[in-house]
Amino acid sequence: MYDLIIVGAAAAGSSAAIYCARRNLKFKIVTLDTGGEVALSGEVANWPGILSIQGFELAQKFNEHVKSYGVEIDEGWKVEKITPVKKHYVITAANGNDEKREYETKAILIATGIHPRHLEIPGEKELYQKGITYCTVCDGPLFKNKTTVTVGSGNSALESALMMTGIAKKVYLLSKFANTPEQNGGFPKGEAILIEKVKSLPNIEIIYEATATTITGEGRVAGLKYKTADGEEQEIAVDGVMVHIGQIPNSQFIDNVTKNKIGEIIVDEKCRTNVPGIFAAGDVTNVAYKQIGIAAGQGIVAGLAAIEYINMWKE
Repeated sequence: MYDLIIVGAAAAGSSAAIYCARRNLKFKIVTLDTGGEVALSGEVANWPGILSIQGFELAQKFNEHVKSYGVEIDEGWKVEKITPVKKHYVITAANGNDEKREYETKAILIATGIHPRHLEIPGEKELYQKGITYCTVCDGPLFKNKTTVTVGSGNSALESALMMTGIAKKVYLLSKFANTPEQNGGFPKGEAILIEKVKSLPNIEIIYEATATTITGEGRVAGLKYKTADGEEQEIAVDGVMVHIGQIPNSQFIDNVTKNKIGEIIVDEKCRTNVPGIFAAGDVTNVAYKQIGIAAGQGIVAGLAAIEYINMWKE
């Protein structure tokens, strides 16, 4: 019987593990991979104390720090099911060879993060990290004085375009909706103040009723092709493509905690779910702003809350 199983090994899971190790809990990390979206984020220039570091290297440092405490990490295992038994839980995980493992634990900390929704168009996979980003806050500064396009029609796309107006020389914003009152000026779910700001800035060009079809370039992004409402295909020359069409929480494996309509696990100020003994932290939760620093902080809160729960645990 473990005190705790941490599911996930990126910023939130690693931070929680460090605190739990310092309290001598009997626990283990179970994860499909280490680093999560951190390892895929390109240059990271907003981690306090480090001016600039590649996401993969930062993820490695997280992993090294955790392992320095002797924490066991079962990597390559995807949690499939969580079953309550009395007042503890049985976690079922599988690997790529269809082998199964079970873990009995008093408490669970879910830190599985999110993954960005992709456009699923030609060129996207091939040019990933070669001018394509799913995090403007992370990578936007890399496109100083260049031309970029943000694809999306929600608040995150509007915020991406606004951020890039202070960095890039020219910013395109591609919305699939029409610029009509019925479609909230092309951004049905956008906040009015953001829409107003975007439309007032001189170096933004909004392309309405457009669907991205291909990202072009040889070894580096050079352009974006899109279809207009009448089916005509056009292309713009850009150095960077910011994709902001939504994020998908990695929470499909658990169905006995409360989630919001997009699948984020709802937590309180101590990162507790509605189910006793199950905690969640980082981007998989309904926390505002999906940032590495925020996920790390939430991981610490969740780890401390789990310790508090375990100290009082009785079957």
